[in-house]
Amino acid sequence: MSHAFNAQDRERRGSDRRTATFETTMATRARLRIAERRLSRDRRRNQFQGWRTILLGGLPVAVVSRGDSAKVMVEEALKRRKLWRYPAYLTSTNGEVTFRCAVNDVERELFLQADAIHADGMSHVFVSRIKSGFPLPERVATTDLFHDVAREAELRGATMFMLGATEASNSNAAQIVRDKYPGIRLVGHRHGFFADADEEIVVCDQIASLAPDILWVSLGVPREQQFIVRHRHRLTSVGVIKTSGGLFDFLSGSRPRAPAWMQSVGLEWLWRAWLEPKRLGWRYLKTNPWALYLLLTKSG
Repeated sequence: MSHAFNAQDRERRGSDRRTATFETTMATRARLRIAERRLSRDRRRNQFQGWRTILLGGLPVAVVSRGDSAKVMVEEALKRRKLWRYPAYLTSTNGEVTFRCAVNDVERELFLQADAIHADGMSHVFVSRIKSGFPLPERVATTDLFHDVAREAELRGATMFMLGATEASNSNAAQIVRDKYPGIRLVGHRHGFFADADEEIVVCDQIASLAPDILWVSLGVPREQQFIVRHRHRLTSVGVIKTSGGLFDFLSGSRPRAPAWMQSVGLEWLWRAWLEPKRLGWRYLKTNPWALYLLLTKSG
């Protein structure tokens, strides 16, 4: 009985996968004069929503390792291939995000719409060990997570698209990724600057036509979260979307990462402030004390 049920279930799920291409669907919509349809959120639970979360600085943060994150990202993305569902959306929190979400309800809502929030800050890991019965196993820094995902994607044939940063940084990062992972299926990449809202829609349509399993969006906080929430319904051929901050700048080498010892003790912010004092110095002096206060008082 169970074997018959499993066979029927596999057949049903197989039939759910669309055979029409993005271009065919768009042409049909234009021919029938069907206006753009905004989809509601996918009501089906995904693997990311099954991760345990703990409250850190007022945000629900996933208790998950980098390796497990990478495997689930690729697995969930492949599972969604050709289903044209609302794409899964992952983002990350650090000290600055903790502060911003505490003082800005609009930005907080952008983060709460994510299917999962990673801890991209050692302060979150340290506080979780003090305040929670389920501490974070490690920091899930996007710059490191990208390589875990790339290796898994190369192994399993998942496709990726890289959106964001300057044209030079984006192109250099894409070339470095292709050189480092020769078997990777990088279906496209583009810088993160748009002339207007109409161009954003055009770019979304271009990405949707390529149907990458995983889309990396590197526009900085809160632009990348705004972009995803604003255009998620246009990217239903994408499996998983991950915000990436300054990922492509680090991949391209235009910004060097902090020494490993500074990363391990939670001082990467100090390294970045030293490299860019005018842009980041005052910002970190303003946000870090508040973030620490929030982590100590709004965690559990």
